[in-house]
Amino acid sequence: MTTVARLQFERDATVKTADLRHRAVIQKNINTYDIAVAKGRARFADWQNARSDAAAIKCETINHLDRYLEQFEQNVLANGGHIFWAETAEDARGHVLELARRHGVHKVVKSKSMTTEEIHLNEALEAEGIHPIETDLGEYICQIRGERPYHIVTPVMHLTKADIAQTFQEKLGAPPTDSAEELTMIARAKLRREFMTADMGITGGNFAIADTGMIALTENEGNARLSFSLPRVHVAIVGIEKLIPRLEDLALFWPLLSASGTGQAITAYSSLIGGPRHEREVDGPQEFHVILLDNGRTRLLADIEQRDALHCIRCGACLNACPVYKNIGGHAYGTTYQGPIGSVITPHLRDAQKWSHLSYASSLCGACTNVCPVRIDLHHHLLHNRRNAVHSGFDGPIQRLLFRVWLWTMQSPVRYAIAAKLGNFALRRGMAGPLLKPWTARREFPTPPKHSFKEYWRERGRRA
Repeated sequence: MTTVARLQFERDATVKTADLRHRAVIQKNINTYDIAVAKGRARFADWQNARSDAAAIKCETINHLDRYLEQFEQNVLANGGHIFWAETAEDARGHVLELARRHGVHKVVKSKSMTTEEIHLNEALEAEGIHPIETDLGEYICQIRGERPYHIVTPVMHLTKADIAQTFQEKLGAPPTDSAEELTMIARAKLRREFMTADMGITGGNFAIADTGMIALTENEGNARLSFSLPRVHVAIVGIEKLIPRLEDLALFWPLLSASGTGQAITAYSSLIGGPRHEREVDGPQEFHVILLDNGRTRLLADIEQRDALHCIRCGACLNACPVYKNIGGHAYGTTYQGPIGSVITPHLRDAQKWSHLSYASSLCGACTNVCPVRIDLHHHLLHNRRNAVHSGFDGPIQRLLFRVWLWTMQSPVRYAIAAKLGNFALRRGMAGPLLKPWTARREFPTPPKHSFKEYWRERGRRA
């Protein structure tokens, strides 16, 4: 069934696929990542075994998520923190706004968090007159450009240094420069003042550790550390699937995440937040709040066949491997989570009918599954989503009729042979042009052979 989201996706994907500059930029950046990530994986004594171990830990966690969530809650409370269970995005936004009103918050500094993008938190804060500032360099650039993140890990993968320099000139009045270091320092100078004057810091969480009640954050800029250590209130918004059972599991997951995400042995800043500031500590928040976000995750959890999609650690490796993403880019998907993992989970987390088309935006080559560090069977889940869409009647009546005709034809050798001859006849005389237009609009259709393979084989057999 054709939806507004599907039509928008088709239009945006068509435009981006034809944009050769855009494709050159994103593929150059992904190729750089691929080289780094290959080196990162090579640091493991046994990369495949590490993937299997991580998958087993996540499987154990997700299959007993109720128990681990309760353990995590108990430990957060014991550490002096607060827990809020948010069933929906609206619940999560509402709780943040309630905390902001209670503490007289006027400015919020935010570290990189796809979860806050998912619940559209910035828009809610701005509507209440609260100024949110993205402090991750890539997210900051997206914010001042008025764009959504383009990639789970690298929000501005689609931009060059020249694009960013022009943005800084237009939005910040910065002098022209082609130096990445100078561009970084321009942003840092702006953001340092924001950290010192913010009333609240908001982060996500790469992992939530059940046996300690801690949030684990990993980053390369130090902005997340400043976001939770300087403001008087820290709010961590974490999807319920981010749980891992034990603190010692980070010895596997932190290197696994950095190797798959950026190719590093480990990122520059790795932080553990265990609660509010204690009496003799010199920094940290006065209050520590964790919002545990469901927002459709329990629906996916209830699906035994597909619940392993909740194992995702948001490394972005599947995006970098996907031939579709490399050509259409992140914004064309129109969702918070792009690429293969986004196409798998978005129909579960949001409206299944509205977003069912994303599961067809794949060649099913399996490259995403091959690179996933926690062994999510992504390309099979895309097939599962397609099956679910058909069973739910999301495909249109014409498409359903055509597949029934195709099935009827394929079930009989005689019908198949007749259809093949008719198809060959139509192709050779140009009678199938309207049906082939979506294909031939941008590429040549191969000249059909004069004889079928079956006819060729029979003729060859007689000569032999």
